[in-house]
Amino acid sequence: MRLSDSKETVAMALATLRANKLRSGLTILGIVIGVITVIIMSSVINGLNHNVDAVIDQLGTNNLMVFRFEVFGKRPTSEMLARKQLTYDDAKALEGLPHVVAVAAALRYQNFDSFGGAGMTTLKAGTRRVENAPLGGDSWTSSITDDWQITRGRYFTEQDEQRAANVVVLAHDAAETLFPGEDPIGKEITVNGMTFTVVGTLDKFKQAFGSGKNPSDNFAFFPITTFHKIHPEVLDTWITVKYDDTKNRGLVEEEIRDVLRARRRVRSFQNDNFAIFGSDSLTRLWTQLTGGLFILMFALSSVGLMVGGVGVMNIMLVSVTERTREIGIRKAIGATKRTILFQFTLEAMTLCAVGGLTGVCLGCLIVLGMHFVLPALLSATWVVAAFIISCTIGLVFGIYPAWKAANLNPIEALRYE
Repeated sequence: MRLSDSKETVAMALATLRANKLRSGLTILGIVIGVITVIIMSSVINGLNHNVDAVIDQLGTNNLMVFRFEVFGKRPTSEMLARKQLTYDDAKALEGLPHVVAVAAALRYQNFDSFGGAGMTTLKAGTRRVENAPLGGDSWTSSITDDWQITRGRYFTEQDEQRAANVVVLAHDAAETLFPGEDPIGKEITVNGMTFTVVGTLDKFKQAFGSGKNPSDNFAFFPITTFHKIHPEVLDTWITVKYDDTKNRGLVEEEIRDVLRARRRVRSFQNDNFAIFGSDSLTRLWTQLTGGLFILMFALSSVGLMVGGVGVMNIMLVSVTERTREIGIRKAIGATKRTILFQFTLEAMTLCAVGGLTGVCLGCLIVLGMHFVLPALLSATWVVAAFIISCTIGLVFGIYPAWKAANLNPIEALRYE
């Protein structure tokens, strides 16, 4: 095919599409919806992945957590729930291990008897109050193991912990609610009828889902010995171990296992009655969840794109029928099968490319608007992939109508009314 013939064929294909704007617009609607679905779903998954990565970074890549059972992605069995609880002394026993930088023990209080199972307790400062605030009892080393950012004041000291001082560190939202526009350091709050002095406040915690308030930002943290005075019944201890280098994880994990098995009198033939896990457990759980979301995204977008492709094939077959006499005339004056095939294939691909481009633009605008509600983050890879897929749909579903047009008998086509 000569270059001049190619240009003429392209011009004719575009002219045909411009002459039927409404029909062309309705034809590509399925493609537009399919591309928008791909962009929205991929952006939401990408945004969630970004937020989860931030939360995992906050947990620490060189941290190990120890609890009675693993809490990420596994339903505890009755045997796990019946296990002996870890203790503060277990945490202290791990401090002298090689490569261990710091060890922290933590207790958490949540009242599952309250409405919805989410209520915990109330923090009061004068007439202001924070309802359903979670309470935490932590070692003075928790700020090191968890890399908490102190915005005002200080964290607990070892002396605070030893003498069970009535001091508290407030998370960001709790401090803002109780002392709006004020410096809370040195002020007092009331918890369960007991008075505590605020010695520090924390920066906001990162969260994986949504962009609203994070429940963790309402926390009130006490020295673990002080926490025992508020809720002596809470004894289920979490232990966090921070070690020096990720390459030493296997060694540190084995040493922790040896110490705890000895302290908990686990015999050599018995399995561990505790679990050691890191942030990678959360990563594995999230990968499983996003795998399901990806399959859902693929299924939904495939439906839209397939419907769009069928619509393109249908309208191209109608177009071939309407233009049978035109095809006969073109063949009579020298147009080859290749020229006709190219023209109709180009029309189908142009339709889908326009639909893909429209879908990309609308999808990007929708994602920008969703960013204020959901953690959506545009993925350039998926934007390009969606556009390429839309063009491929045009090629796949347009080739049969183009082949049918190219193989029309010119004599019979000229007779067609």
